Amino acid sequence: MKDWITGFMEEYGYLGVMLMLAVENIFPPIPSEVILPFGGFMTTNSELTLPGVVIAATVGSLLGAVILYAIGRQLDVERMEALVDKYGRYLKISRKDVRKADAWFDRYGGWTVLFCRMIPLVRSLISIPAGMSGMNFGLFLFYTTIGTLGWNILLVSAGAALGASWESITGYMDLYSNAVYALLLVGAGTLGYLFWRKRRKPKPDLE
Repeated sequence: MKDWITGFMEEYGYLGVMLMLAVENIFPPIPSEVILPFGGFMTTNSELTLPGVVIAATVGSLLGAVILYAIGRQLDVERMEALVDKYGRYLKISRKDVRKADAWFDRYGGWTVLFCRMIPLVRSLISIPAGMSGMNFGLFLFYTTIGTLGWNILLVSAGAALGASWESITGYMDLYSNAVYALLLVGAGTLGYLFWRKRRKPKPDLE
């Protein structure tokens, strides 16, 4: 896949960068950790410029993010509640839990989107719950742009600095990704345990 990605980008330049990032957002297995550093490397041996690659990458990322946001809008809270009514008993999830999650995203959604745009894999998928929660589109676009721009500048600049050794950055990104995923797993496990304890806590007798 890496050879196909780099070959496509070499052939189509800025357009190739933009399209690859758009597809990467919709189909996360295509790694931005390859696309962006290689785009940076291309600025050292072609007519592409660093600002141009960053802009093309950001436009492509936003295009993919908006598509996923639109998909999320079709999976709104009401539809989620309908699914919970049907399958929630198997997962011990109620309508109240769905509403709490929606309220949480309404309160912290902006910062969540901003933070998650800098986490591999999650950076793409976060657009769906943003759409599901009905997050204001302008705010979604604002936080997505900031997070995406920071991520793109970092990796494109690294690729340009490393030059022909641009591929070495993937090893560091793997370490970064694994560390972040481990922290998220611990956090999710802790929240799951607290939720389970709260569910098992006996209700006081009302006499």
